[in-house]
Amino acid sequence: MVVLSESLSARILTLKVCLTHPVGTTMQTVKLAAIPAAFSSSCFMFRPVTKTLGLISRRNHSQKPPFRLLARAFSAPALQTIDTTDNKGGVAVKPQWKAAIDFKWIRDNKEAVSANIRNRNSNANLELVLELYEKMLNVQKEVDRLREERNAVANKMKGKLEPSERQKLIEEGKNLKEGLVTLEEDLVKLTDELQQEAQCIPNMTHPDVPVGGEDCSIIRKTVGNPSVFNFPVKDHFQLGKALDIFDFDAAAEVSGSKFYYLKNEAVMLEMGLINWTLSEVIKRGFTPLTTPEIVRSSVVEKCGFQPRGANTQVYSIEGTDQCLIGTAEIPVGGIHMDSILSESLLPLKYAAFSHCFRTEAGAAGTATRGLYRVHQFSKLEMFIFCQPEESDSYHEELIRIEEDLYSSLGLHFKTVDMATEDLGAPAYRKFDVEAWMPGLGRYGEISSASNCTDYQSRRLGIRYRPSQLSSTNTKKGKGPTRFVHTLNATACAIPRMIICLLENYQQEDGSVIIPELLRPFMGGLERISPKCS
Repeated sequence: MVVLSESLSARILTLKVCLTHPVGTTMQTVKLAAIPAAFSSSCFMFRPVTKTLGLISRRNHSQKPPFRLLARAFSAPALQTIDTTDNKGGVAVKPQWKAAIDFKWIRDNKEAVSANIRNRNSNANLELVLELYEKMLNVQKEVDRLREERNAVANKMKGKLEPSERQKLIEEGKNLKEGLVTLEEDLVKLTDELQQEAQCIPNMTHPDVPVGGEDCSIIRKTVGNPSVFNFPVKDHFQLGKALDIFDFDAAAEVSGSKFYYLKNEAVMLEMGLINWTLSEVIKRGFTPLTTPEIVRSSVVEKCGFQPRGANTQVYSIEGTDQCLIGTAEIPVGGIHMDSILSESLLPLKYAAFSHCFRTEAGAAGTATRGLYRVHQFSKLEMFIFCQPEESDSYHEELIRIEEDLYSSLGLHFKTVDMATEDLGAPAYRKFDVEAWMPGLGRYGEISSASNCTDYQSRRLGIRYRPSQLSSTNTKKGKGPTRFVHTLNATACAIPRMIICLLENYQQEDGSVIIPELLRPFMGGLERISPKCS
């Protein structure tokens, strides 16, 4: 059982999850954790990678899977959390993981990185990152020097020495060891601080992305025309009530605001949409997945989201390192975490169904009433892991798939190239699809498609070994590895798709026509009619 409550003093939503066991019931608390606007907060910088992909999985792949898969890239080996106590008795928590950030590239391209941070309206502190990097390099040089001296002293002591000379070397070695311990501690602290700051630097941006806020976004394409009605148009909230397919009141009593029950034909519509969309993307080479809906907070962070902080979009489970997912992008991104993939398997294309959980902090008003902005919903997400030089073309493929799906449903929509300030930290470029919702009298976002290049793979530790390099290497399979690129796109977000279908296919008598291509997935249902009172 799940109960949602709100503390008026702390304004913190808490999700209590009751887990029933043979001997009783235990309760866990899920607190809101934070993610940046557009469900993708700031974090880190990496050097773009544009070379071939190779695939050597941590799993044993004796043959290619029945469905071709697509892979996206960004990596960093995970580390355990370590607590250290300083001399003042305070506790400093080291990062759980480290991203494979190319600090030298950042330093050498300081002006471009700085402009990118400004264009994205990011609060990343580049000057501090570079300052910490130089300090780390200097300390590292001193550590290396002391290690060489210590080794030289150790080698001298292997020979035949006078007692006084040996004692002198022992004292020198002791002093070197003590100095080295202090410097190594300083190096660890600097490295951790550098990671924390550098992870706030966003991905670089595609040169064609418009600079500015959402108003600066550019319409790439418009499909269809708005529906024309010769009767007063209702919104989906009014239609759903008359058709008896939603129950928001009961859900509010059971779970809180922004929850809902789907009933009757709405349940068939959700299942029909998922099955139809899944069948369409499978035809295009995607492997179907269902995913875990609770993940480690470190995986959320590695994908570029913030599971802690104000204005969060993430529910975190109190007392654990776990969160509820806001999108299947997170568990799918982690499926090949800390792996070296074989180039022969690329691209890897996944279509993942999951429930999604978002706090929707700060959302209010008529623009969010009904199903438009809710805490829990079903979604089918496309995800690709690919070679770096192919990510732009796969980004175009993803947006074409979205456009094909929505145009085949008869929707009127526009595809938008989103401006820099509307990009989440991982996105190199993002296209949104905004569909016309006549009942709401405006366009509403129904999907997005993002190319994240190697931002996520550098955090998640997902690499590939190019076949042409490994084949020429004298030690088989020991050639250099590269980071894959990752992309994600919405195939079908159920609540907003239901809004579009109800509002665009409503009839004067209050009924709603089911698009013909969905009917085989809904038991042949052709129309949802008002229920007799």
